[in-house]
Amino acid sequence: MTTQLLFYQNATPVSAERHKDLAVKAGVSYRFASSVNSVPLTAVEFAQAAAEYPIVFAGADDSVMPVVVLGAQQTENLFINDEGAWQGKYIPAFVRRYPFVFSTDKSGKTFILHIDESFEGCNREGRGERLFDNDGQQTQYLKSVLNFLQDYQGRFQRTKEYCDRLKALDLLQPMQAQFNLNSGERRSLSGFMTVSREKLKALLDADLLAMFRNDELECTYLHLHSLRHFGDMIERIATRGAAPEIAAEPIEISKEASRHPSRTAGRNAKVEEASA
Repeated sequence: MTTQLLFYQNATPVSAERHKDLAVKAGVSYRFASSVNSVPLTAVEFAQAAAEYPIVFAGADDSVMPVVVLGAQQTENLFINDEGAWQGKYIPAFVRRYPFVFSTDKSGKTFILHIDESFEGCNREGRGERLFDNDGQQTQYLKSVLNFLQDYQGRFQRTKEYCDRLKALDLLQPMQAQFNLNSGERRSLSGFMTVSREKLKALLDADLLAMFRNDELECTYLHLHSLRHFGDMIERIATRGAAPEIAAEPIEISKEASRHPSRTAGRNAKVEEASA
């Protein structure tokens, strides 16, 4: 299970010179995410996401982050239909921020706003919201995008601190989900981790109290509760015609190694001044 820049194909620094007449019509089609089986999640999203998706942890030892699982195969998103509509009540912020994304400058402290120019909603016919007005000034829409991404980075950093605590307390264990379909097909999904209930119960009172006061204990139980949604995926697979019936015992969890690329966080954000 891997998560990279995912659906970004042509991320270009946003500038008044290059994008003065560019408009963006977003939130209509999510086809851009149809071939990803997981996306990152911030801790503040756990309460809403846990009602629909399995929340797990993915990454290498030096960088672990929560993700929501969207499919049982590497290039499968069971929450997007043939028309590109999202089939879920909650859409993760990582998806909602598309086609925009931050990159950092050489210092690693300043974020530069980019836009994926390959996004089907980008146009120069005035459909949707423009990024700059006729005088080359940022529109309110572009300012709201910057605010949203700055807020996302702040939430990302707080989530990283939560994951660092889980690692420091040695609570994470590598796992694998196996989907057994009545058609005889067997699918497995690996490369992720979950919190060990046994290790959580064995924590010192002081560590539990610290997690409680930081709302990290609540996030941990939301994560554990969300794992039941692995079973729901069997129904989604069957609905798409992969299997005519649902297996009696669809999920089997066993230990497995996991990997996930790291991400960078900084302090400031801006629109690129120079032409791209």
